[in-house]
Amino acid sequence: QVQLVESGGGLVQAGGSLRLSCAASGRTFSSIGMGWFRQAPGKEREFVATIRWSGVRTYYADSVKGRFTVSRDNAKNTVYLQMNSLKPEDTAVYYCAAGAYGRASMDEGEYEYWGQGTQVTVSS
Repeated sequence: QVQLVESGGGLVQAGGSLRLSCAASGRTFSSIGMGWFRQAPGKEREFVATIRWSGVRTYYADSVKGRFTVSRDNAKNTVYLQMNSLKPEDTAVYYCAAGAYGRASMDEGEYEYWGQGTQVTVSS
């Protein structure tokens, strides 16, 4: 079992930055892949970013590439999502997920564990 707790969401103006954190407990964090997904009102949940267990491989959605950076600190059992140049269309509940057999995966079906989500609101 892995428990995930996100933090760092909030209200920010367009062009601003936020850093989301996801603290994990339970299974050995350093062996699991981590992903970030988001769900805007009235829309399906979508992939944002993912990082392999070792941290050497990452993938991003085209909509956030160049603005968002995913990283992890295995010593702290934490994964981060640095979000810069935020746009109103980034407004959503952001979820972190764990699993994917240790890989960096864009497929939410490959993740076993999910956090409760943190709200990010970007005003224009």
